[in-house]
Amino acid sequence: PPRDPRYGYSFMDYFLKYFLIICNLLFTVLGLLLLALGVWGLISKESFAQEKISSIGTDPMLVVLSVGFLLTVLCLSGCVGALRENRCLLKLFSATVLVLITAQVIIAIVAHTLQDQIESNLRSGMLVAIARYQDDLDLRFITDEIQSNLQCCGADNYRDWEINIYYNCSAPGVLACGVPATCCVDPLENGTVWNSQCGVGAQLLDEFTAQSVIFLGGCLGEISRWIKQHEGLIGIIVTVVFGVQILILFITIRLLEPMCSCY
Repeated sequence: PPRDPRYGYSFMDYFLKYFLIICNLLFTVLGLLLLALGVWGLISKESFAQEKISSIGTDPMLVVLSVGFLLTVLCLSGCVGALRENRCLLKLFSATVLVLITAQVIIAIVAHTLQDQIESNLRSGMLVAIARYQDDLDLRFITDEIQSNLQCCGADNYRDWEINIYYNCSAPGVLACGVPATCCVDPLENGTVWNSQCGVGAQLLDEFTAQSVIFLGGCLGEISRWIKQHEGLIGIIVTVVFGVQILILFITIRLLEPMCSCY
């Protein structure tokens, strides 16, 4: 409906204002959850201990904590700005959302252009995770989740585990020539008890025999297959998330029009 700036918001503007407040409140809750998860992860792993504090910068939980903090601050500024009709906060909020949208577009273009390099970097990253599997709890957790959920083993195939000093066939321990239990076809003994030794000696088996014990295929191929199988759902999620950001930006710009100055 027509609106005269001298008389403030129209009915539609008030509807958009409270819609923006509700959206920001929901994202604020999400940010607080991520913030709490990050703090819990750092505390549970004793990342603030004197012997670990030097490596806290590489802790994945620090990324979760940072994203949660930034999301909370951003959405609170949008929420308070809309509630108080504060031009300064809304301008800061809209500028930040515009920067985020622009950054996402640039990242999407770069990712599409450098697909081969990204795949190469992903392979290198997985091999690093395999090599440091026993020494880094975060990499171990991520590797186990990928292998168990995608039913795969190693980056290219199960023999990648030979690069790990504990699973290498020259290693002195019981793990020598083996693979982690998350590579096993059936890691549960009698269907109930987790058998952490089910992958012992798997690298010594020929592929025909090994396929009944462990997953032979690498996780890189399974990740590619998973993406292709779910590309429709991924596309919908990306479109919705991007669309919500565009909508929030346009609502914020509309709400800024009748405001005269920061107060």
